[in-house]
Amino acid sequence: MNSSAWMQLIAFLVVLLVLAWPLARWIHAVMEGRIEGLRRIEGGLLRLAGVNADAEQGWLRYALGLLIFNGLGVLAVYALQRLQALLPFNPQGLGAVSPDSAFNTAISFVTNTNWQGYGGESTMSYLTQMLALTVQNFLSAATGIAVVVALLRGFARHSSRAIGNIWADLTRATLWVLLPLSLVFAIVLAGMGVVQTFKPYQDVTTIEAQTWQEPKLDATGQPLKGADGQPVMEDKTGQTQTIAVGPVASQLAIKMLGTNGGGFFNANSAHPFENPTAATNALQMLAIFLIPAALCFVMGRQVGDMRQGWAILGAMTAMFVVAVVIATGAEQAGNPRLAALGVDAAQSVAQSGGNMEGKDVRFGIEASSLFAVITTAASCGAVNAMHDSFTPLGGLVPMVMMQLGEVVFGGVGAGLYGMLVFAILAVFVAGLMIGRTPEYLGKKIEAHEMKMVSLAILLTPLAVLVGTAIAVATEGGHAGIAAPGAHGFSEVLYALSSAGNNNGSAFAGLSANTPFYNLLLGLVMWIGRFGVILPVLAMAGSFAGKKRIAAGEGTLPTHGPLFVALLIGVVLLVGLLNYVPALALGPVVEHLILWSAQ
Repeated sequence: MNSSAWMQLIAFLVVLLVLAWPLARWIHAVMEGRIEGLRRIEGGLLRLAGVNADAEQGWLRYALGLLIFNGLGVLAVYALQRLQALLPFNPQGLGAVSPDSAFNTAISFVTNTNWQGYGGESTMSYLTQMLALTVQNFLSAATGIAVVVALLRGFARHSSRAIGNIWADLTRATLWVLLPLSLVFAIVLAGMGVVQTFKPYQDVTTIEAQTWQEPKLDATGQPLKGADGQPVMEDKTGQTQTIAVGPVASQLAIKMLGTNGGGFFNANSAHPFENPTAATNALQMLAIFLIPAALCFVMGRQVGDMRQGWAILGAMTAMFVVAVVIATGAEQAGNPRLAALGVDAAQSVAQSGGNMEGKDVRFGIEASSLFAVITTAASCGAVNAMHDSFTPLGGLVPMVMMQLGEVVFGGVGAGLYGMLVFAILAVFVAGLMIGRTPEYLGKKIEAHEMKMVSLAILLTPLAVLVGTAIAVATEGGHAGIAAPGAHGFSEVLYALSSAGNNNGSAFAGLSANTPFYNLLLGLVMWIGRFGVILPVLAMAGSFAGKKRIAAGEGTLPTHGPLFVALLIGVVLLVGLLNYVPALALGPVVEHLILWSAQ
């Protein structure tokens, strides 16, 4: 990794820290209801809905409310997609989304995954983009914030049966955290060139005749599909081009701030209307990590010890920096097979150098590699480069970032509560070494908590690996694989890892918009989201009911370098160990094959 890449990384982390610190103060005050004026507003809104904001709930009622709320979200998003041809704000006259794709997309956006097996500008109307997808971008992010705040309350309280009110928490996170940030960010993005309009797509005359492919339509205007389930394409020639536009900036803001990642356009953040300049690219990267970083400081304030938040943030940052160094170095090293053919791939004034395949020259290798690590570390899934075109080692890093459980900063709320699950496991391991009952943040870690930790850590890898096995062993799974050998397996493993860990990015060589993959990935996304949330809320309820224990001579300090190192070790060993055999069959084999002739 060269000096300019290091400068970019250091500048990114410094600016992130400067922005996250004051935001944490605001989030903590808002979520604890300490701002009286805001409390009166939200209280009035909740009373209209028949909810008493001051009536707190135990973990079971809290979890039940969360499940019902998200289940209704799935139904709403599904219905809007299926009915969009009959609804307004559809200037292109787009038809209804197919049942399997609508199911997958509904699960995807509700679980904060934002996996997209479709092209946004060719599939979704403006109304669907705004009312279904953008709204769920807010609500899924608010869900993550609510869950992590409930867990922090469990650590902070003692002898209590309650962990908060789910309806008040969702309202506060949406109204006072996500909406103001998104409004400001959307205005900034629109001012920097991101499209924001309700006009229909624009037809322009090109300088030269263009040739392209479009799906062949049947008598009803629906795309014809071949035996493999893919659209039948036909060649078109003309000298006009349709430029897709729409309300992009408003969706893009929460897409990044909420670590959602679903793009208005199929090209996502590589599209010039979503990410027009290097400046917007830098702001989008900062937006992805902003709330996850701030929540680490919220943790310190909630438990009354800022050192605890710094320790968690330190562990996340250390793993993130190592991942950026490996990914950037691999991409800058380029493809040795091309070098052997006499191709000059060295960086110079005239060229970017390294492996530029699938990357935009506006961003180059450094900004593309940094973006790839950020978006997969934070469960965002937005992309400004084609991950499928990364070198095997460069593509391995984003895959590993997801497979660690999205805890390296991670999604809004989800990253911190995932890391706290590993922290509980780390103190449990340390307790076994010295024969002492483990404790974390003044709460004893007992059998019930360890059962919940085991469920939270193991359910997602189980869903991912079983899903991958089903995909590579069945005809429906084979139909979507275009690349033979190790890379085809990597594409399937990446897709399931992305779905199970609620990321949403893809290697994209896999044809996943089929009934088989839409149903399989939808199921894995749901397990990956709520298979972690429910055990976390159960732990929150258990911790809230326990008395706080004063630290003694045998208590493991959880705020120093030793604990940070132990936590990183547990995340790497436990979080990644499940996937090592699968990784060996995919990107590791690819890397060895690529460099074997050197």
